[in-house]
Amino acid sequence: MSVTERIVDGFKATLGARLVTNIANGVLMLLLARFLLTPDEYGLLFFVVAVLGVASMVTDLGSARSAARYVSEYKETDDGKIPYILRTSLGYRLVLIAIVTSTMVVGHERLAGLLNTPEAATLLIVGGIYLVFQSLNSYGQTLFQGFNRVELSAVVSVVNNVTRVASVIALTVLGLGVVGAMLGYVVGAALAAIVTLVALYRRFYTAYDDDGGEKALRNRMFRYSIPLTASTSANILDNRIDTILVGFLLNPLAVSYYVLSKQISQFVLVPAGSLGFSVSPTYGEQKATDALEKSARIYESTLQYVLLLYIPAAVGLILVADPAVRLVFGADYAGAAPVLQLMAIYVVFQAITNVTTNALDYLGRASDRAVAKGVTSAANACLNVLLIPRFGVPGAAFATVVTYGIYTTVNVAVMYRELGFDYARIARSVALIALISASMGLAVLFFVPYVSNIVALAGVIGLGVLIWGVLVTLSGLVDPRKTIALLT
Repeated sequence: MSVTERIVDGFKATLGARLVTNIANGVLMLLLARFLLTPDEYGLLFFVVAVLGVASMVTDLGSARSAARYVSEYKETDDGKIPYILRTSLGYRLVLIAIVTSTMVVGHERLAGLLNTPEAATLLIVGGIYLVFQSLNSYGQTLFQGFNRVELSAVVSVVNNVTRVASVIALTVLGLGVVGAMLGYVVGAALAAIVTLVALYRRFYTAYDDDGGEKALRNRMFRYSIPLTASTSANILDNRIDTILVGFLLNPLAVSYYVLSKQISQFVLVPAGSLGFSVSPTYGEQKATDALEKSARIYESTLQYVLLLYIPAAVGLILVADPAVRLVFGADYAGAAPVLQLMAIYVVFQAITNVTTNALDYLGRASDRAVAKGVTSAANACLNVLLIPRFGVPGAAFATVVTYGIYTTVNVAVMYRELGFDYARIARSVALIALISASMGLAVLFFVPYVSNIVALAGVIGLGVLIWGVLVTLSGLVDPRKTIALLT
């Protein structure tokens, strides 16, 4: 199987799983926001989820990505070291999980008080249990990526999210409210953790002859985990601290506006995330065989496809944000519309980052992006503290857009230093894509004032997609026949 075929197979498996996952989560988001929880309860639930996300970085400390990096390397050169890498990294992670979870369960009331949200205390107890299973899932999915078996990550993701949706709906309908919703997260994560551990043991740990390991390899793994800890922790803080600060400085209702906008943007990012997750291990394999020129061509094509999809998507999202939020989630969430318009710009930056940052880890440049992530995350936190009290939820969104844009630029620059890709080709593509996006946007803008129901909204979105497809085909940026043949 060629490199391209392997990437496409991994992309299709990951994309399929993430589509199933995000459709399921989209249904859950709609049901919770519109029918099962009040806006305040909705904000409280995802405020706690954000807190758990920050706690999860302490259960990792770079162990999973470091192990995945060495798995990717040693499976090509000395696969007898694979079992040692797995048991060392998993043992380290279990110790961290025990420390973090016990601390959270014992100190849940104190933590809720520190966060200025005492009503979150009970949810934090349940969340501590959830953290155990979710951390194991995250570990397994990262290791599957290191083995270049992203289809297994896809299976675990589907199990986790589909089970979560069913459990959350069932438990909230039974009258358990926001606590029931949190318990639903626990059920989904627990089942997925069982699948993850069984797959790791049966498919990988016992599949290689165990040659043992040495202290030098363990030390290399721990040393490489240090910059990964910095970058991963900064990334988690960057994604979660804004939500926590909105809850701390404002209230759960404001959190519901902000979280809803971020959830919609994450749904839009499914293809970019799938492509980045699938292609990243290939860079490590190509570097191990000194084929960096081929890696450069892969990155150029990947980036062009991502920009071709997400620049027009951002334009469309800005134009239809207000009617979409009102019609789909209800007038109670109208305050999320201006936030979503700002987050549309963030979507473009995040899409580029999705196909760049993991690749840098596999190319051994984790320390470079760790520095960038640390600086921009600190700047994001400071901007949030300054802007949220004055501008409310849009201030948090603006801070995210500005700092993430800087981080994305640095990542692409580091990738250029590593691969030397053809930036002029990318620039020409961006200019043409911008023209296509403007043309599509003008057509959509004309019809937006007439959107008064879901059917009209769907029609306007469909019109935009049709115009985009025609213009992309006429521009020659994509050959539809080749693309369809490759994906099928």
